[in-house]
Amino acid sequence: MDKVNVIPEHSPTINTRPEGEAVLPPEGLLQRSSRIKKIQFTAMALLFLAAVVNYLDRSSLSVANMTIRHDLGLSATEIGALLSVFSLAYGIAQLPCGPLLDRKGPRIMLGLGMFFWSLFQAMSGLVHSFAQFVLVRVGMGIGEAPMNPCGVKVINDWFNIKERGRPMGFFNAASTIGVAISPPILAAMMLLIGWRGMFITIGLFGIIIAIGWYLLYRNREQLSLTPVEQAYLNAGSVNARREPLSFAEWRGLFRNRTMWGMMLGFSGINYTAWLYLAWLPGYLQTTYNMDLKSTGLMAAIPFLFGAAGMLVNGYVTDALVKRGVAPLKSRKICIIAGMLLSASFTFLVAQATSSMNAVLLIGMALFCIHFAGTSCWGLIHVAVASRMTASVGSIQNFASFICASFAPIVTGWVVDTTHSFHLALTICSCVTVLGAAAYVLLVRQPISDVSK
Repeated sequence: MDKVNVIPEHSPTINTRPEGEAVLPPEGLLQRSSRIKKIQFTAMALLFLAAVVNYLDRSSLSVANMTIRHDLGLSATEIGALLSVFSLAYGIAQLPCGPLLDRKGPRIMLGLGMFFWSLFQAMSGLVHSFAQFVLVRVGMGIGEAPMNPCGVKVINDWFNIKERGRPMGFFNAASTIGVAISPPILAAMMLLIGWRGMFITIGLFGIIIAIGWYLLYRNREQLSLTPVEQAYLNAGSVNARREPLSFAEWRGLFRNRTMWGMMLGFSGINYTAWLYLAWLPGYLQTTYNMDLKSTGLMAAIPFLFGAAGMLVNGYVTDALVKRGVAPLKSRKICIIAGMLLSASFTFLVAQATSSMNAVLLIGMALFCIHFAGTSCWGLIHVAVASRMTASVGSIQNFASFICASFAPIVTGWVVDTTHSFHLALTICSCVTVLGAAAYVLLVRQPISDVSK
């Protein structure tokens, strides 16, 4: 590496070598420009809104579960199937989403995705049969596919590798804040305008946010950055190359040991998260005979715990890195500890003797699983070449949602068969432990070259 000279932060111009090459400050002295700070703030504010809307939409069927079952004459297994077809469509759509995102960028991919998922969400208020509901749920799943990979890519594009923990925690926390505020907000909307009006209203709100994203956000490739800005963004990355993956390289990801560890491990995260997202309101209503209003208030509490876990994770991982812990190792420590603790709390939920005890145990399970899940996404930032982040993120999400799609329907079948959630919670604990084992055994090296 060439020796570089330090230039004052306030210098209005960049000195150059005689041959015209820019002289950049050492990595430790690289600073964010005011323009980069503005871009980061705008991107994170828009991602926050998009994530909140995304999880309002995902929570809507869970909150309206019992009412829709009554109005349309559906069983718990059929509601579970509606929740599962969404996650299955979402998971399958991840595979083309990654390569498209690497080529087209987050601006158009998230803008179009949000527009179409919101459109299908609004159409959910017009359905009159199980078959119609299946179709709109599939459409929603496909539309939502770019959400998380886009968030990962935006943070990867606009934040230095040593500063990505907190924005990743903030982005993930936004999704769980959306889940947390959903039960009381959606329950109130249902009481005022019915479940059909609720679906239509939040769908229209999502369309407005989609238009705002497209108008305000710009991909990194669309802006002309100075050498100092480029150096700040690229410093310390696994690989700073920007060209998209070839198909051969994308296919090569499926032969990578670390990629399989991330796919299998994150499946344990998402199975747990999706079980609670899909069935928490129904669990409280079925097990503790709560009415809609009480369920809306009580169901918000565990998801606030989950949001806290995401926020805490961002600070913990950044602090570990500053103390000298390798970025990959810091994420693995948080992932494995969080998953094992979450599995323990989920197992104890079935032993709860009151609704408040159950809510607190579920809250701790969600705190730990979302603490771990935030590091799973953060692992992509520190263990994957920049040009691969969207593809790796989408493949990881694909595998995890194929697994997670079983959680709602398995739980619905267990409830119909045993009239209890005990077995479903035990299955969830076991899946989470197996996911933790995948991170221990398979995730050892960064993914930097898949050409071979």
